[in-house]
Amino acid sequence: MPLRPLATKVVVVPGEEEEKTSGGILLPDAARKKPTEGRVLAVGTGRTLEDGTVVALTVQVGQTVVYSKYGGTEVTLEGKEYIIIDEDQIYAVKE
Repeated sequence: MPLRPLATKVVVVPGEEEEKTSGGILLPDAARKKPTEGRVLAVGTGRTLEDGTVVALTVQVGQTVVYSKYGGTEVTLEGKEYIIIDEDQIYAVKE
């Protein structure tokens, strides 16, 4: 893993963009929806409280999550795209 997130940050590999509609029509780049789902690759150490204790994150490496459409920061490393996002911008874990 080329990235090590800090504190409450999570590194996610975004899912694939939709290239076709359910009817089979090819979508141009401008009409494609941004993915809102991805797989967690790495998690930070957690939130540090005022008394110095660290609370671990609730998401774990390998889980598929649903996150904010426009949340996080997109990063490209070695030709691969990642999103670094705060844990509070993750809305659900898919089971």
